Amino acid sequence: MKLAPALYGLVALSLSLVPVAAFAQTAGISGSPLPDQPYTLIYPEVMVTGGEVGGPLTINHPAMPLQCVLAVVAVEDTTWTAEDALASLDAPVVSEGWNDTLPGFTLGASMVTNYQSNPALQYEGASAGTAENGPVTLVHTETVDAGNGYTLDCFYPTEVAAQARPIVDAIITNFSTQQDAQPVVAMP
Repeated sequence: MKLAPALYGLVALSLSLVPVAAFAQTAGISGSPLPDQPYTLIYPEVMVTGGEVGGPLTINHPAMPLQCVLAVVAVEDTTWTAEDALASLDAPVVSEGWNDTLPGFTLGASMVTNYQSNPALQYEGASAGTAENGPVTLVHTETVDAGNGYTLDCFYPTEVAAQARPIVDAIITNFSTQQDAQPVVAMP
């Protein structure tokens, strides 16, 4: 499954840095309004959702520059697997694909991870940063289930990784390609 990284029109990279309070939070849950594109996205209740029916769903953290974007699209290749996607991951192509959105993007670790519902390809990387903005980290996950392709991309300034990454990991672990899933790990 290949989706254009710039699909999301990321304005997220202009997020400003604010102090971050680390505390356990209750979960917010968003489910798909479309029966043919089921999902359950579970995130800290404090996060703010945005988007329109049939388009990407965006969640933003109000106390730190953290944004995640979930997109669901119909796919023809229903034989796609996370393992095959990892084996065929082309690092230069992935880096080039993100370069317009995240200038100087360099691919980091890649692996098969688990959503609540099924395996997913995960890779991460970071932009080079600019004089005005430091490096931005991307954590990208994707899977295919029941004729739908799901991508979940989370962005945050690399300098807030200690606070943002546990939240991102919990969002990924709790994500489900099924409707009406319940949290499997607590939100940090």
